[in-house]
Amino acid sequence: MIKIYNTLTRKKEVFQPLEQDRVKMYVCGPTVYNYIHVGNGRSVVSFDTIRRYLEYRGYEVDYVMNFTDVDDKIIRTAKELKTSAPEIADRFIEAFNKDTAALNVQPATLNPRVMDHIEDIIAFIQVLVDKGYAYMANNDVYYRTRKFKNYGQLSDQSIDELEVGASQRTGEEQKIKEDPLDFALWKAAKENEIAWDSPWGLGRPGWHIECSVMATKHLGETIDIHGGGQDLTFPHHENEIAQSEAKTGKTFANYWMHNGYVTIGEEEEKMSKSLGNFVTVHEMVQKIDPQVLRFFLATTQYRRPIKYSETTLKEAETNLQKLRTALENAQFRLQNSKEGSLEGTDHAILAEFEQRFVQEMDDDFNAANGITVVYELAKWLNTYSESASIDIELLTAAVEKFKEWLAIFGIYFVGEELLDEEIEQLIEERIQARQARDFARSDEIRDVLKEKGIILEDTAQGTRWRRDA
Repeated sequence: MIKIYNTLTRKKEVFQPLEQDRVKMYVCGPTVYNYIHVGNGRSVVSFDTIRRYLEYRGYEVDYVMNFTDVDDKIIRTAKELKTSAPEIADRFIEAFNKDTAALNVQPATLNPRVMDHIEDIIAFIQVLVDKGYAYMANNDVYYRTRKFKNYGQLSDQSIDELEVGASQRTGEEQKIKEDPLDFALWKAAKENEIAWDSPWGLGRPGWHIECSVMATKHLGETIDIHGGGQDLTFPHHENEIAQSEAKTGKTFANYWMHNGYVTIGEEEEKMSKSLGNFVTVHEMVQKIDPQVLRFFLATTQYRRPIKYSETTLKEAETNLQKLRTALENAQFRLQNSKEGSLEGTDHAILAEFEQRFVQEMDDDFNAANGITVVYELAKWLNTYSESASIDIELLTAAVEKFKEWLAIFGIYFVGEELLDEEIEQLIEERIQARQARDFARSDEIRDVLKEKGIILEDTAQGTRWRRDA
């Protein structure tokens, strides 16, 4: 029985999806104007791990993560580099896909982009205007925050507390709004900026409206899980709730999940681009084994902060090597043993490990406790592999369970057999790399597959693969 800490209610709740065996999950993705840093990567890895565990527990997960591909930062970067906003977005979406693939992040079911949903966004805003939840001011459109009675519930703030902060803001925008708390749904076009026509004139969407539109369009008016970094709780997710529920009259998301920060330095500051204290995933996966970074990010409970340092990365590397050694020892014994099933062997120990692992992970996806059970199974594998006599069936089952649990954390070791689906994903990534003329990555994927016994054949009809006999 999975329990999830719901930010909205500030307590753990038994997970009950809208459909019995299906989960509708939306996670806020990156604003694609630069490479993602390790803090951004933590969110991607955390929710990928959660998705994998939900699948392990038998759910089919519709996993949608958006790309914000039009934004002030993207426009500014495009001007600095003397190119267009779409070109910047395309460049860093490609970089994001490569960097997250290196971290063994499963592709989302769908990655919607803002620029592909402008008509949907305009239609959504028009409903809010028609209902009196939005108004036009100087060709901008704003949301009437006070009209939504539950505003502040997600971030646990009263409307009066929020008003104090909002009233201290200055600038032209504050002068034209009906209330300091109101936020932009549509921004009037500025000179030499990308813009679209709308009932309110040329302009582009505000940030908050984008996720409301894409989540409800692709997953429905009510979804099971909405996730993102804890810094998105207010105002982004608060505003998403206000917009979505004002339009539909229905609960937007039943469970709100927020991952903790990656901190850095002696002061343990949040890693962020605004503070300039960040390290990109792009540079890290070229310096260290990407599996080490994945392991580092995946094995702390998602709501807890992670301290980034050379020491903590080294600890992750050491622990990962211990798991790799345990697997290699067990596989070596299996490959060099002639024993069969031993009469009277107690297989219950594996069921006990399974029960404990599920119990820990069911408790709000507690990866730290879950990986502790994996360490204990590794210790058992080492000991049992050195036994004078082994039960082949038991050791084989234990190895498979060990690999299955590591896969939940996104970990695989060279030499493991790939599933057909994983092979197809790597081949698709290789095709994209060849199209982008990234031949180094294309060759790297070919070599990885060859090491795993997969032979690729590039034909006129496309790329085929077979297992090396």
